[in-house]
Amino acid sequence: MELGDSAAVIPDSFMGYRDDITMQMTMILDQIRAPLIVPVLRLAVYICLTMSVMLFVERVYMGIVISLVKLFGRKPEKRFKWEPMKDDIEHGNSVYPMVLVQIPMYNEREVYQLSIGAACGLSWPSDRIVIQVLDDSTDPTIKDLVEKECSRWASKGINIKYEIRDNRNGYKAGALKEGMKKSYVKSCDYVAIFDADFQPEPDYLWRTVPFLLHNPKLALVQARWKFVNSDECLMTRMQEMSLDYHFTVEQEVGSSTYAFFGFNGTAGIWRISALSEAGGWKDRTTVEDMDLAVRASLKGWKFLYLGSLKVKNELPSTFKAYRYQQHRWSCGPANLFRKMALEIMTNKNVTLWKKVHVIYSFFVVRKIVAHIVTFIFYCVILPATVLVPEVTVPKWGAVYIPSIITLLNAVGTPRSLHLMVFWILFENVMSLHRTKATFIGLLEGGRVNEWIVTEKLGDLKAKSATKTSKKLRFRFGDRIHVLELGVGMYLFFVGCYDVFFGKNHYYLYLFAQAIAFFIAGLGQIGTIVPNS
Repeated sequence: MELGDSAAVIPDSFMGYRDDITMQMTMILDQIRAPLIVPVLRLAVYICLTMSVMLFVERVYMGIVISLVKLFGRKPEKRFKWEPMKDDIEHGNSVYPMVLVQIPMYNEREVYQLSIGAACGLSWPSDRIVIQVLDDSTDPTIKDLVEKECSRWASKGINIKYEIRDNRNGYKAGALKEGMKKSYVKSCDYVAIFDADFQPEPDYLWRTVPFLLHNPKLALVQARWKFVNSDECLMTRMQEMSLDYHFTVEQEVGSSTYAFFGFNGTAGIWRISALSEAGGWKDRTTVEDMDLAVRASLKGWKFLYLGSLKVKNELPSTFKAYRYQQHRWSCGPANLFRKMALEIMTNKNVTLWKKVHVIYSFFVVRKIVAHIVTFIFYCVILPATVLVPEVTVPKWGAVYIPSIITLLNAVGTPRSLHLMVFWILFENVMSLHRTKATFIGLLEGGRVNEWIVTEKLGDLKAKSATKTSKKLRFRFGDRIHVLELGVGMYLFFVGCYDVFFGKNHYYLYLFAQAIAFFIAGLGQIGTIVPNS
């Protein structure tokens, strides 16, 4: 008996049984294909096309608005009154508003000195500013380091307060809320908030406070983020592209039209009376910043975005840290929408158009539809049409709309235009994680209130000198991501099917996207370093 003779090894009865099972499965699939699979898939295509059009119209609308803003020069100084602060010989420093600067932190060993140093370096009359370090650290060594740093600045004459709690209830929102209860805060007019990795320039207050001082209906002035480590790896470059669009277009459009946008949680300065009127900090979701912004807007307060004012900060440079951040940023807004949709609709302090903007544009399209359609349509439904050729996707939905949306996104970061293909693959990969988080938020699943502080690495330029010059560091991530690997296998299978039997010729896209999912599944995205 030869080893290659399978008939001699496997009984004829078993071979026949296997063939019967295969034929039966094929017959069952053929029987349900026309009455069930095809109609369901066709319905899914229609739904996805509708969501794609919603996203397309929103992006085109924002593109038109931002073009008009740039064309007609609607600068903040023209829309709101702004006059530089002037010294008053008679009244002295009392003419300057009292400013509170809050720095919430949690085990920030790598960046605590940078943030505290930058806050203490803010140019403002020393008797009219209070630096408040809210340290929720659980590591006693780090806690001691932060306290000593505060003491060091206090010895230089800086009015700095080191505040701790005996619990972490409410996480960041809880820390900020407790900080506002301190007796010395009662004399403060405005509060500026900076996360532990943010480093404001010395003139930050001189450029923001006058807007609040001369415009009593203005509650918030938000600065733009400037990324110090965008060139750290390919993943940080992709993040830069997405966030630059957010700041260059989304925040600017919201500020210029409805004087509303989502507070970014840091690099912004609030009027304390507006913050209090809106109900203060709440920890019911993981987006306490957005929660506060929506509530303040419903009270009739206006917001201003200053794109020309940039505050340095750090992007997550590990895939693990980025996944945690994106879960919070995707789950939180969906959960907040669930909690506030009715309150927004029944509010009587704002116009109908502003309600439509907040509910439809801000929440539904940008925070829910954008995530869902990216994954479901481009990573599930579109590949499925390769296996079911009876269902077709029109070229305008499969090619033209996503191409225009992608090009519009490139407006924010023209220097990365050559990385656009990588950005598309990266965003599609992350859309799986974001879609899952969005449904958790909408359905209030088990991880709805999960809060894991984004890991920071601190002074990356100094540390980069010790790194090797390798473009790709081969090491497995902290864990294998099964869902990403599963989607990668699905796309690879469909790609192979398209090569041999398909008519759609999507196989190049399918193979490229499958590889991207495999890389993400192995936790390797953060290890790839771009050439430029």
